[in-house]
Amino acid sequence: MTAPSPRESASPESTEPVARPDAPAHAVPRDPEEAQRALAQVQDLLRRFEVVREQARQEAERLPEERRPMVEQVAVSQHLWHLQARLDRLHPADVAYILEALPRDQRLVVWDLVKAERDGEILVEVSDSVRETLIASMDRDELVAAAETLDTDDLAEIADDLPEDVVEQVRRQLTPEEREQLRAAMSYPDGSVGAWMDFELVTVREDVSLEVVLRYLRRFEALPRHTDQVFVVDRRDILQGVLALDRLVVNEPEARVADVMSRDVLSLSADDEAGEAAQAFERYDLLSAPVVDARGRLIGRLTVAEVVDIIREKSESDALNAAGLREEEDLFASIWNSARNRWLWLAVNLCTAFFAARVIGAFEGTIEKVVALAALMPIVAGIAGNSGNQTMTLFIRSLALGQVTSANALRLIRKETVIALLNGAVWGGIAGAFAWFLYRDSDQGMLLGLTMMLAMLLNMLLASLIAMAVPLALQRMDRDPALGSSVLLTFSTDSMGFFIFLGLATLFFG
Repeated sequence: MTAPSPRESASPESTEPVARPDAPAHAVPRDPEEAQRALAQVQDLLRRFEVVREQARQEAERLPEERRPMVEQVAVSQHLWHLQARLDRLHPADVAYILEALPRDQRLVVWDLVKAERDGEILVEVSDSVRETLIASMDRDELVAAAETLDTDDLAEIADDLPEDVVEQVRRQLTPEEREQLRAAMSYPDGSVGAWMDFELVTVREDVSLEVVLRYLRRFEALPRHTDQVFVVDRRDILQGVLALDRLVVNEPEARVADVMSRDVLSLSADDEAGEAAQAFERYDLLSAPVVDARGRLIGRLTVAEVVDIIREKSESDALNAAGLREEEDLFASIWNSARNRWLWLAVNLCTAFFAARVIGAFEGTIEKVVALAALMPIVAGIAGNSGNQTMTLFIRSLALGQVTSANALRLIRKETVIALLNGAVWGGIAGAFAWFLYRDSDQGMLLGLTMMLAMLLNMLLASLIAMAVPLALQRMDRDPALGSSVLLTFSTDSMGFFIFLGLATLFFG
């Protein structure tokens, strides 16, 4: 929540800053490999738990029915206590990592052992698909309690996955300011800066002294995380500039904010693309940046923590789209759901495979005359596909960074075309020489080598053009440039590669 701004005329007691909690009690020194070690330990404890529970069930069968539940509970309680103690020492992000790596039945066992006050922050950390399974296992009261522990920006992040009545009940308990923040955060489209921005920030006025600002900041229990600067606003909350904490510390306390602050500040619009904002953070080495509305009024901030999540989410999305997966998939989702997630581009791939088969079928007569063509065809398609993937990867990356524009696109296309011709000539020549060497004892050896060389040259040129045309076309249609790109490229290099190779063979061999 935005803290009130100190004023020169106000005494330190006249305005109460919003207090933030100190580091949570479960916080421990972080270790990059802690999550992997913890996962192995949790999996081992779960295996022991299953063995002990099965043994307890077998022993309980020999006892009267009313005593069986008690025997089972006593037998497994110690293992569950060890498991719970291990989870309590982990950071919420590490618990989320473990939950994502466990099958559904074990995941729910672990989730039941997580302390209720940590449910909310763990739900924010887990992937969307896993969050759905966890929420489905919770009753309404548990969901309300978990949502009440979240800040408005975190609540907005998972609101779409929560039942509407839960969100409404939590919303009614917020302050008017928090309610407006939640409404605003949920109103921005996915992928925009507004959907990612953080509402916890500190603002000051430019007509106060640094001493007043220091006294003001000392009244906080803790500053918002990733605070490297405070934002300077006027009485209407219009952004005027920023005051970096290092300037606040090194300058004389009597100096005024207006004399020390920086007015040359990168501000983001709530409607900006989050990916473009992430690029700005990388380009200018930012830790935080103000977010303003159309009138220039400060409404939030974007921090490096959100930017890391944006980059990770974008990277995962690109990888899934390139492979033809429709959406993020829970590693242990049901077989039916996982299969359906992969159907779309498998269907496309099947159609393209049949098309390639028809291309081959159209040249059956040529293949019967020169049987060696059947052995050499995969080489033409494979090399061109690899070359096209290299071009496509570089081109998609450049599109994501905004480096490909209408001013330089044609020049890039010419460059990649020349590269494809050069590589086609070099590697086509090598492949042609190899084909001639393999079939040098045949009367067709020389023509086979020439056919191989020309086919590889033309197919690599075609692969390069397709590798640039597909991402550009998808971007023009406001789609992800990586969406199914590898599938479309494979279709082109296979079917057209076969057509070019067998077409040349038909021309040369009659």
